[in-house]
Amino acid sequence: MGFFVLLPLVLPVTSWPAARLAERHLHPRAATRLLTGLGVVLALCSTVCLGLLVVVGTAQLPGNPLPDAWSDPEVRAAVPYDEALGQVSIPALGLLLAAATATLVRHGHTRRRTRRALRGLRRSPVAVLPDRSPYAFALPGGRGDRARIVVSTGMLEALEPAERRALFAHERAHLAARHSRTLLLAELAAAAHPFLRPLRAAVAFGVERWADEEAARQVGDRVLTARAVGKAGLLTRRSPAPTVPAAAGGGPVPRRVRALLAPAPAAGLLPARGTASGLVAGLAAWFAAAGAATSALSSANAAIALAVILHAATPL
Repeated sequence: MGFFVLLPLVLPVTSWPAARLAERHLHPRAATRLLTGLGVVLALCSTVCLGLLVVVGTAQLPGNPLPDAWSDPEVRAAVPYDEALGQVSIPALGLLLAAATATLVRHGHTRRRTRRALRGLRRSPVAVLPDRSPYAFALPGGRGDRARIVVSTGMLEALEPAERRALFAHERAHLAARHSRTLLLAELAAAAHPFLRPLRAAVAFGVERWADEEAARQVGDRVLTARAVGKAGLLTRRSPAPTVPAAAGGGPVPRRVRALLAPAPAAGLLPARGTASGLVAGLAAWFAAAGAATSALSSANAAIALAVILHAATPL
């Protein structure tokens, strides 16, 4: 096991520069997919290694259900970090599982509560709530309920007709790309490891930028879309939950407006080769891939090593 069991616990730090570079130089669609995949891999690997340390620490506790040979001094000598990290990892894994469970429960509760609020309304792709508070968000479907765009009368009254088209195009992009699942994965990754919280923020910003670009493409007017995004951001920052894409969520609105007022990013997954953005984006992608691959190999190495040691120590 050795040093390899610790690497996945610190490698999530490598996601910080990758998140910054991808956010600035990649197309929002590519950046969101890259960072979400990176977060999931790093979170899984760190959780696996934390679980391995829990096995090591649990073998030292009196009354544990593991074979007695696993706490033999010779086995202890072959498995480092048992006395300190092994026992500290037990409550750490408990907190991790509690945080992940709370995230899933909160996500499900928000969706159920929102669906209850929509009962009695006409089952159409857009649900207009008679509420003076301005808000708009994309509610994913499930269990026979279709995906819907939820918008208040306060939001509709604050926007001009052309700006409403941009708003609806933005929310339809969230539903088409299933951004609620992307945000949920980012939330779970951040719950699995505190070093992945900056990645969660980058993913939340990425899904909004992705929807902004799709709305601008459908409407055919980047300035109009920027104006709609800016108005929605000034009116409200309200969102039912971090895993439900809202019109004004996902990071500082001024950055989104500036991006819409700039030329459209390259349509491909990566910028054109030979450009400065292409070079930086390539470095970001390679750096992220290297960190994720190292974490995966380290966790696999630690798991195999611990399995071999404990198998050898287990009486037949």
